[in-house]
Amino acid sequence: MRASLIAVGTGMPEWVQIACTDYFKRLSHWLPLQLVELSPGDRGKGRDPARAMEDEGRRLLAAVPKGAHVVLLDGRGRAHASEQLATRMQAWRMQGQDLAFLIGGPDGFDDSVRKAAGESWSLGPLTLPHPLVRVVVAEQLYRACSLLANHPYHRGG
Repeated sequence: MRASLIAVGTGMPEWVQIACTDYFKRLSHWLPLQLVELSPGDRGKGRDPARAMEDEGRRLLAAVPKGAHVVLLDGRGRAHASEQLATRMQAWRMQGQDLAFLIGGPDGFDDSVRKAAGESWSLGPLTLPHPLVRVVVAEQLYRACSLLANHPYHRGG
């Protein structure tokens, strides 16, 4: 099983790149994860945000690997404790599909993306900046995989 983290937004700060690279490397033998960055839709004075979301939605869906199970990173989604995410990870493995985790643009997801998603995952009630979402997702996927492997990384309790 492979996974893609498909995110609207480019030109992330160096700390984001460093953190993501670290977690992607740690994940490589449990869940190979690749980052796909998409430029945001055109926004600004006189531009319709719905049109930008529609454009982002088309490009997000086009970037999803064929046959992948789509998981939206969305505040409206289901929140998981780390142990629950490990259980979800096990279920995803049993499905035998690749995974695509989608991070939308500043206005969220177009309805076409919501309809294409298999599920939505919320990182909790806080509003997080998009660069930080990438890092949190990578870390939580690593934590879930380490729990399944009985690796000592997760010492919660």
